Amino acid sequence: MYHQIGEPSPRGTYLRGATVHPRRFANQMRLLKMLGYTGVSMRDALPYLRGEKQGKVVALTFDDGYVNVLENAMPVLLKHGFTATNYMVSGLQDNGWAQAKGALPSELMNADQMRQWHAAGLEVGSHTIDHVYMTKVGKEEGVRQLRESKSVLEDITQAEVQSFCYPFGDESVEVREWVKEAGYSNATATFRGLAHAGDDMFALPRVSILRSTHLFNFWQKCCTPREEKKRQQNAQR
Repeated sequence: MYHQIGEPSPRGTYLRGATVHPRRFANQMRLLKMLGYTGVSMRDALPYLRGEKQGKVVALTFDDGYVNVLENAMPVLLKHGFTATNYMVSGLQDNGWAQAKGALPSELMNADQMRQWHAAGLEVGSHTIDHVYMTKVGKEEGVRQLRESKSVLEDITQAEVQSFCYPFGDESVEVREWVKEAGYSNATATFRGLAHAGDDMFALPRVSILRSTHLFNFWQKCCTPREEKKRQQNAQR
């Protein structure tokens, strides 16, 4: 789980840790390639999660649809032959939801930039229209956020949008049903852990990669049982 790939904001800024420096991101992708892993989108990861395929894969996801991901991450992904999913907030032009809490402004992809991402073979997923808390908006508004975002993104890319991500990681058993009924095939949350066969495809865990995630720590998180152990510990609490 990534958010922004760019120069981190000044120390003390809200969400500074969610921006990974481009050089660090490039080194992380290079390490995966060296170790024999392939970075894949959620669309491409599903056969592995269902047990239909086997291989050394890491599903790469980006939340929100930042322009700096298009500029700084896409060239690196393409260089290594990786795919990835970017969950787009279809109705906003910047990260206003985060600015309200003190984050610096950051631009989101427009329709043309989303098409560039899609044309490169990378997946466009949905992150609602307005980056809302799904458990707080009520069913009618929640379903609208799901369906209209999906429709808008499909009109832009002329391709099916099947992957969803819960803004703020805010989800519930009821919300998962809304996502399923809206026509998505999978959804990712923010609770930590490695995803595997048998997981609820509408509440998949992820490994958070932050500004401070150095290369050895990245390897521990993605390529060892460490996150699985953390997941098991959390489940026992």
